[in-house]
Amino acid sequence: MGTVAIFGAGVMGETLLSGLLRAGRPAGELLITERRAERAAELTEKYGVRAVSNVEAATEADTLVLVVKPQDMAALLDEISPHVADGNLVVSLAAGITTEFLESRLAEGRSVVRVMPNTPALVDEGMAAVSAGRHCLPEQLQHAIELLAATGKVTEVPEKQLDAVTAISGSGPAYIFYVVEAMIEAGVVLGMPRATATELVTQTLYGAATMLRDTGQHPTVLREQVTSPGGTTAAALRELDDHKVRAAFISAMEAAAVRSKELSGG
Repeated sequence: MGTVAIFGAGVMGETLLSGLLRAGRPAGELLITERRAERAAELTEKYGVRAVSNVEAATEADTLVLVVKPQDMAALLDEISPHVADGNLVVSLAAGITTEFLESRLAEGRSVVRVMPNTPALVDEGMAAVSAGRHCLPEQLQHAIELLAATGKVTEVPEKQLDAVTAISGSGPAYIFYVVEAMIEAGVVLGMPRATATELVTQTLYGAATMLRDTGQHPTVLREQVTSPGGTTAAALRELDDHKVRAAFISAMEAAAVRSKELSGG
């Protein structure tokens, strides 16, 4: 699969780098670019990979993974475009940057893939969605999927669905942490030490997510298994319904999708 260059060694760039190494990719096949010399030196020492300039990386690499901030993408593409060869694959992890934008800044016919990752990739439990550009070959898309699989699960979606993906899984961890915060606070209000409440909520969340994944049961079925008629869970769920929590979550994700579309210029 050739040499992979990661442009931008922030949190997500390092996450992908470390995931690829854990998945067995040789350090000699990986390059990084980083504007801050001390950060580049830190990653070189930690992972044994080479830190090079953007132009060097674009010239040497077969796959170019762009993990810079969206506002920095245009300048990066302008810098590396003359050095992206026919047959190279450009993979963008920048929010709101469309395949059309990427293709417009590169030479005609260059292959691009757009990715929406999420932060659980930090612990190899990420959920990434990928969309191929106009010139991306099936084997190139498969290569991108295999790269991202080093840090979690990957699914292919039409690009028009990426705003929804952003709203659901891209921003999704924040919703979960928001609910966890509320549950922990409830434990404290009910007289429980914060550390105990945190342990209870964290394991409950992990256990519930594992049940969803491993049983294949619909969440409604699993919820009903916990909800005895007239019991404590039923009383709690009635309060959530009275406060329209389900509707609020749907509205929140709709708002996130609208904002994602705005950011991508749609």
